[in-house]
Amino acid sequence: MMQNLVIVDLGSNSVRMAIIEIQPDGKYREVYRTKRDSRLSQGMGTGKVKTLQPAAMNRTIEAMQSFRPHYESLNNVTVMGITTAAVRQASNQRDFVQRVSEEVGIDLRILSGDEEAYYDYLGVASRLQIEDCLIVDIGGASCELINVEKGEQTHLISLPFGAVNLSEQFHLNDWIAAEDLFTAQVYLSKRLRDVWWLKDAIHKPLVLLGGANRTLARISRKQQQYLHVEDIHGYQLKTDTIYQLFESLIKVNLATRKRISGLESGRADIIIGGVLPLVTLLQLLDSDRVIFSESGVREGIISEFIEKRHK
Repeated sequence: MMQNLVIVDLGSNSVRMAIIEIQPDGKYREVYRTKRDSRLSQGMGTGKVKTLQPAAMNRTIEAMQSFRPHYESLNNVTVMGITTAAVRQASNQRDFVQRVSEEVGIDLRILSGDEEAYYDYLGVASRLQIEDCLIVDIGGASCELINVEKGEQTHLISLPFGAVNLSEQFHLNDWIAAEDLFTAQVYLSKRLRDVWWLKDAIHKPLVLLGGANRTLARISRKQQQYLHVEDIHGYQLKTDTIYQLFESLIKVNLATRKRISGLESGRADIIIGGVLPLVTLLQLLDSDRVIFSESGVREGIISEFIEKRHK
């Protein structure tokens, strides 16, 4: 009997929903997906105690409620709610999870950093045949790194910085001041050099996940005048091209960035904070290219769900 799996994914910047039809033989296809920007991690603060703000929680719950009509009438349906760094880091996570349960009817599973990184690996491994790489998932409030050797993950880590909190902490939203960019780069270099096993990833290609990375791919494909701009899975760029794209982003103010083709206007104020970890990694590891993946946490969860169902 065909099964419907609904995954509602609360990221730090947006809420996504995907509806997947799973056949009895384990084959599946995505039949619907949608996204709402909610900026859940906005205003959480940069100190040790981070708190989800009322407006951000309200926006996110409203977005989740808007998804319900798409799946409430489905037969044989399993609804999975997952959330990552913003809720993981929040001092008031319990209150928010309870509100979601009461107001939306979804019991949220808060993924640990290691779980998020592992599902990233599963998602990439299921769709991209790459033997040796470093998987990099830059979200709104965290960055997951997974080293892959001969197709197997050897090390993984989740670091507590991403597009939203870096942009807020280092004032990277509008005009970019040289001292702010330098301070952010020094911070990132130090945090990344503390990850001892990254030396194993020197010269490896980077497989990129996350909204900021996908945006880079779309901007590039717009510039190259590709017919299908959203078709980024497996798309590759040389490191020099990434540097050129980054330079074009930091040279202009927010109003001008909002007009860049391929860049969603709602992401223009956090794109610098989202791309900076990638640029820092490329310099640190001397990688010559990046490969974009559309598969990540959700696809990893689908793979695990199907595997458990067919045991």
